Amino acid sequence: MSNAVASVATCYGPVSPQFIARAEKIRLLILDVDGVLSDGLIYMGNNGEELKAFNVRDGYGVRCALTSGIEVAIITGRKAKLLEDRCATLGITHLYQGQSDKLIAYRELLAKLSLQPEEVAYVGDDLIDWPVMAEIGLSVAVADAHPLLLPRADYVTRIAGGRGAVREVCDLLLLAQGKLDEAKGQSI
Repeated sequence: MSNAVASVATCYGPVSPQFIARAEKIRLLILDVDGVLSDGLIYMGNNGEELKAFNVRDGYGVRCALTSGIEVAIITGRKAKLLEDRCATLGITHLYQGQSDKLIAYRELLAKLSLQPEEVAYVGDDLIDWPVMAEIGLSVAVADAHPLLLPRADYVTRIAGGRGAVREVCDLLLLAQGKLDEAKGQSI
């Protein structure tokens, strides 16, 4: 068993050497928002303002990925000013909001960053995410994703969306690439 497989197994349970081989190649992590970075609940204030909760552990994982050389992007079907603020705080510069067809933004990112599909991981929770997940190197569904998405994903997180699932994925990528130690000490 390789060190990466053993490290991942210690933290998150057994994974195959094939999973590690795919994770080693990832240079871009694309995230959905509602149901992935947040728990999928949208709180509406009396004045129409929209509120969402974001998990600090997910934010830390994103910062670790970014400082370790993994680009992070967001492609979401909704639009929210608070998401722009969250991305600015975390250092995410690739933000695509209001994307009913996420393949368009995905293909733009590939061209912009000169990447191949096998260098991309995507974390989603619903059927709108599947077209992108079907084209990339590593598809991930959060634990509480739509039941039809779960069997299609290369990996299903142990943690639910908005509760640390993104951190789990970031840890897995960094462990597979031998970069977790260099990522320590990040702040959000």
